[in-house]
Amino acid sequence: MNFEFSDEQNQLRDQAQSFLSDNCPPAKVREILESDEPYDKQLWQSIAELGWLSTVIPENHGGLGLSYYELVVIAEELGRVLAPIPFSSSVYLASEAILQFGSDAQKQKWLPRFATGEAIGTFAFGEGAGRPSPTSLKTSASEHAITGTKYPVPDGDVADVAVVVTSCDSGDGASLYLANLNDVQRDAVSTLDPSRSHARLTFDETQAELLGSAGNGWGMTNQLLDRAAVLFAWEQVGGSQAALEQAKAYAMERYAFGRPIAGFQAIKHKLANVYVKNTLARSNCYYGAWALDENNAELGLAAATARVSATQAFYFASKENIQTHGGMGFTWEFNCQFFYRRAKLLSVNIGSESWWQDRLITAYEQSNQADAA
Repeated sequence: MNFEFSDEQNQLRDQAQSFLSDNCPPAKVREILESDEPYDKQLWQSIAELGWLSTVIPENHGGLGLSYYELVVIAEELGRVLAPIPFSSSVYLASEAILQFGSDAQKQKWLPRFATGEAIGTFAFGEGAGRPSPTSLKTSASEHAITGTKYPVPDGDVADVAVVVTSCDSGDGASLYLANLNDVQRDAVSTLDPSRSHARLTFDETQAELLGSAGNGWGMTNQLLDRAAVLFAWEQVGGSQAALEQAKAYAMERYAFGRPIAGFQAIKHKLANVYVKNTLARSNCYYGAWALDENNAELGLAAATARVSATQAFYFASKENIQTHGGMGFTWEFNCQFFYRRAKLLSVNIGSESWWQDRLITAYEQSNQADAA
């Protein structure tokens, strides 16, 4: 299998890097972090005009109709600059859920709006501490009305519509609903990374429409999470690589005992270890991108592998970046904190690392059983 990007996809990467270096510098991330603004609205509108929000949306629904290879390229570059926008919630999750499971009417209604950035979507999955499961869901739906509380919901304070996972008495114990959030109570939830806002959504007999078939919500949720995990992994790899580059640049210019600290073995080993983890994660992400674009039967295994390795790589890189900067790396004035904050946030955004490790083990066992059969 060929895991290399095409010339056109590499050109897209170059263009994305050029655009984001001008429109999303670290100062912009700090500005959002220190302000009350939930996201960078100007950047959101700009990437909508570039067509990034509509990358894989079919042309008949207002999108570009490109492959997932183009989308992972964009995801990596947005991760590299820690873009303070609701891209993952709207593109990886809400838009993808409607694209995969929505009716023709639902696609016609929402996908063109997602494509232009007019509407922002999110995925309301968790209900506080603990691992979500069909038996733990407390949010319920009755006659197309949802009741319950979901938190923390990424970008729930700015989203227009949410894909909500609810309990169900039939099938696999869950269903998916599309809920307009205009009349839903939203309360801000503080997180380690304020540049990506979160909210508690309280549904009180909120009118909603069924997404997909009733009783099959958990299976659809797992499919959606596998697809989103690949995209999140590429975003994490982008952040991990940028953290390594920041640490390397500082080590090259910081002098101690008359020479750059990059010349000291301890620093070399730190950066080499980050490089190894990044390379492993990128290799697994290539596997995930292939499985996602091909909608291959190995997607579950590929997604969990990419997710776990990218989560580990990003956290390790963000931590070693701070250590490389020494005492100054822990100060508010330095930008090392941005990577650490985002690494910790993304590590739990669609389930914790341990949860994905369990999914990896399950997927691996199923793959072995399939091969044996």
